[in-house]
Amino acid sequence: MVSLNVNGKFYEADVDSRTPLLWALRDTIGLTGTKYGCGIAQCGACTVHIDGSASRSCSIPVSSVVGKEITTIEGLAPDGTLTKVQQAWLDNDVPQCGYCQSGMIMAVASLLKDKPKPTDADIDLVISNICRCGTYQQVREAIHAAANA
Repeated sequence: MVSLNVNGKFYEADVDSRTPLLWALRDTIGLTGTKYGCGIAQCGACTVHIDGSASRSCSIPVSSVVGKEITTIEGLAPDGTLTKVQQAWLDNDVPQCGYCQSGMIMAVASLLKDKPKPTDADIDLVISNICRCGTYQQVREAIHAAANA
């Protein structure tokens, strides 16, 4: 049994300590906004914030996040008001299939926290999430829109 602080609430998860955080979030806690993509921390669909930093939850054992603050896409806007990143996503018609978008939004929110006015080079360096639909130009436009909001 591990105790996890997710989106400001504490959960007791009856999982092996080696279980990837992604599966504890989805299968045990029931927060399915975080997606499984590759299972090897390459695609970014599983991105969450751990103590404020974007992290790929498919490769992080739950034992390493005990005592840390975990934020999923469900907790990004706890009062129901969209963040500037989420609003920019809608305004710029970013999602097509939408599968990768929760991880992409979490990665971008972390980028803008660290670099409020990122350049294209900053975006290229930090945002390595994979979008099979290829909406990268809309993602870039939404990032710049959110930065200027």
